[in-house]
Amino acid sequence: MQSVFASFRRLPGAVLTCAAVFGAAVSIAPVAAQAPASSFPDKPLRIVVTFTTGGAPDILARILSEKMSASWGQPVVVDNKPGAGGNPGADFVAKSPADGYTVVVGTVGTHSINPALYSKMPYDAVKDFAPITLLATTPNMLVINNDVPAKNLKDFIALGKKEGKMTFASSGSGTSIHVSGELFKTMTGIDMVHVPYKGRATAIPDVLGGRVTMMFDNMPSSLALVREGKLRALGVTSAQRSPAAPEIPTIAESGLPGFDAVSWFALFAPAGTPKPIVDKWATEVRRVLKLPDVAKRLADNGLEPVGSTPEELAAYQRAEIAKWAKVVKDSGAKAD
Repeated sequence: MQSVFASFRRLPGAVLTCAAVFGAAVSIAPVAAQAPASSFPDKPLRIVVTFTTGGAPDILARILSEKMSASWGQPVVVDNKPGAGGNPGADFVAKSPADGYTVVVGTVGTHSINPALYSKMPYDAVKDFAPITLLATTPNMLVINNDVPAKNLKDFIALGKKEGKMTFASSGSGTSIHVSGELFKTMTGIDMVHVPYKGRATAIPDVLGGRVTMMFDNMPSSLALVREGKLRALGVTSAQRSPAAPEIPTIAESGLPGFDAVSWFALFAPAGTPKPIVDKWATEVRRVLKLPDVAKRLADNGLEPVGSTPEELAAYQRAEIAKWAKVVKDSGAKAD
C-alpha cells in the first residue's frame, strides 16, 4: 500500500494551514487544573474503542494498552463503547476531562464520514478533539458467501445486474464498511440495500449464512475466514494490493478503475488537552508502533502502521472529511 505520508505532501496549502492553526489552538488551550506533563501519567488511563471487540480499532487499542501499561507504569484500560456508527463512544471522549487520561481510537467513520452521513451529530469531529497520531490504515475487503455463484468481481457485478437487487452488510451506518458499499453501489449501478448491524460480530454470521449477499469488511476481521475457506474474497478497496494478502486483487484492477476506500484509525484526545501531554502520547505511541513484534502483529492482521505527528493527522483528517462528504452526497446515503 502506498504510504499515507505521501498523501500529506499532496494536501493543498490551505488544508495544511488549517491544520497548523488547529495545532496552535490546541497548544494554547487553557491548562488550568491540569497536571504538568512531567508527572503525566500518574493514574490509570483509558482508551475508548467505539466498536465491539475483535475489529481493527480494538486490536490497535489492546496492543497500545499492553505496551504502554508496561512503559508508563500505569494501567491503560480498553473500554469498548459500540453503537450508532461509533458516535456515542466518540462523544463520550469529546465530553471527557481534557487531561489526557481518556482518549479514543477514532476511525474514518467517527472522524470523517459521520458528519456528512448523520443529520445531527453529538460532537464536532474537528473542534471537539485534539489529534494525537494516525495509528494505522487498512483496506476493506469485499467478501461473499461461498455459495454465491461468482468467482471474481466481474462475475459478481454481472450477477448483481442480472438479479436486480443485492444486500450488503456493515458494522454500522457511517463506517468505512458502509460507505465502501455505497461507493460500490454508485460505481456499478447495482440496486443494493444496506443492512446495518451493531458490529461485525453480528454481521459476519449473516454473511457466512447467506442471509446477506456481501460485506466490505475490514481486512483484520475477515482475512482469517478467507484463508480458512469460509468466505470468498473478491477484492480489496485500496489502490494497491495489500502486503498482508498480495494474492487478493484490488477492486480497481478487477473491473472498477478508480475505486479507492481505505480505512484508517487514529488516536484523539478531548479538545483542550495540553499540547505537552498530546505530544507525550504521540511520541510514546510512535515508539510502540515501531517495535518489531508490534509491526509483525499489525502486518499479520492486514494493518499498516503509520505514526504521524498531531499536525499531520489534523491535515489528513480535514482532507478525508472533504473526500467522504462527496461520496456520501453522490450516493444519497443517510444514516437517519
